[in-house]
Amino acid sequence: MISIALAGKPNAGKSTFYTAATRADVDVANYPFTTIDANRGVTHARTDCPCLDREERCGNENCRDGKRYVPIELLDVAGLVPGAHEGKGLGNQFLDELTNADAIVNVIDASGATNEEGEPVEIGEHDPIDDIDFVEEEMDLWLAGIIDDNWETVERKSRSPDFDIDDALADMLTGFGATEADVAASLRSLDYPDDPIQWTDEHREELARDVRARTKPIIVAANKIDVAPEENVERLLELDKPVIPTTAEGELALRNAADGGLVDYDPGDGDFEIVGDVNDQQRDALTDLRDTIAHWDGTGIQGALDFAVYDLLDRLTAYPVQDQSKWTDAKGNVLPDAFLLPDGSTPVDLAYAVHSDIGDGYLHAVDARTNREVGEGYELEEGDVIKIVSTN
Repeated sequence: MISIALAGKPNAGKSTFYTAATRADVDVANYPFTTIDANRGVTHARTDCPCLDREERCGNENCRDGKRYVPIELLDVAGLVPGAHEGKGLGNQFLDELTNADAIVNVIDASGATNEEGEPVEIGEHDPIDDIDFVEEEMDLWLAGIIDDNWETVERKSRSPDFDIDDALADMLTGFGATEADVAASLRSLDYPDDPIQWTDEHREELARDVRARTKPIIVAANKIDVAPEENVERLLELDKPVIPTTAEGELALRNAADGGLVDYDPGDGDFEIVGDVNDQQRDALTDLRDTIAHWDGTGIQGALDFAVYDLLDRLTAYPVQDQSKWTDAKGNVLPDAFLLPDGSTPVDLAYAVHSDIGDGYLHAVDARTNREVGEGYELEEGDVIKIVSTN
């Protein structure tokens, strides 16, 4: 399962984001280090379900009238403070948690009501622009420190006649989530001495920054847009980085209201409808929230997750079926499963995602939309419905 981590300074709204996205109960409080141990839960990426191309909706529990929600893991890491890479604020422990993620959502307080240490201040007192590169910088320096601490081992290995720097660095960085291909790509993009003994701190830091960027891409969630000065959010959106305006409090309120039958709302919708009995205070709050999400095109919580999955990680959604005409499994369930695969994946990759035995016995595949066989080199597209034919 794809894993997305929430990171940032204390009090930026990470735990509220996590609670809204997963519907899990966690501690939410206005003081640093509310979260100590990382919270893990399941949330979803949203995409269009292929059932929209049929006369009836599929009825899958993860499909809401053609809005398909594909499970992903969400990780809520404790707030980081400046110097986290040096161990400040239990930073090493918290940064280590991020190695388990495929991508990171850097949650910042767009209202400027949280200072550089994560302590509450007056709205507008702190410039949120200063928080944009914070997580990225702490992770880069932390990884550079790990590389530096282990460099003596690389130098020792380099004395062997069959030394290969790609292999040596891959051995070191697999714990960070880097593959041999990641390491090889990083080395190809850098200028460095052939002899590891000649590497400087700058060489190791450049390697760390490149590997981190490849293996832990970051999107910024500009949170608290419901109270943030609009100019703050606009300045953040002008940056040359992916930034999504979010209101975790607003999303949590909508999900609670939907659970209580007060509103008709699906995560990621740009509007909602009041369908239950609400008092004047609730109606006023919902009206204010409607104005906010109308201005910023939603609460941004689902949008941030979707961007992380489909843009940062370049994933596509594919749907394996057994009956190519009815789009069902052996039990008659329509579009029972959805898999998030890397862009460029083939039917063989989908077969292995379903089960290793299915992949081992792969014979051919059929595009259920066209009812035509596709070759094993066919590159899957978003929303493909595929019948896998296998000996197993």
